[in-house]
Amino acid sequence: MEYKVAEIGEVTHGGMKIAKAGEKNLMLCNVAGEYYCVDNVCTHDGGTLSEGELIDDEIECPRHGAHFNVKTGAVMTLPAIFPIATYSVKVEGKDIKVIIKE
Repeated sequence: MEYKVAEIGEVTHGGMKIAKAGEKNLMLCNVAGEYYCVDNVCTHDGGTLSEGELIDDEIECPRHGAHFNVKTGAVMTLPAIFPIATYSVKVEGKDIKVIIKE
């Protein structure tokens, strides 16, 4: 299912936006003009990732400093050991949409 989560211009380069798609709490990121979407919850202890800092293509959890790659969901630094979920993003006209497979 597709969900409109933003419009072009709402998420500038290096920026993030909290988004909701169905029951999922997501974070939309703009990395070098490309959009990526991940779960907005750290797999280590449930921290809200959008409260952290986006550095290039990595988001830092504000609680314990775990880093995740927003392109792949991969864990980049401990203490997290499990990746975060990623979701496909597409742009249609001025709309940014996230695809959630249910």
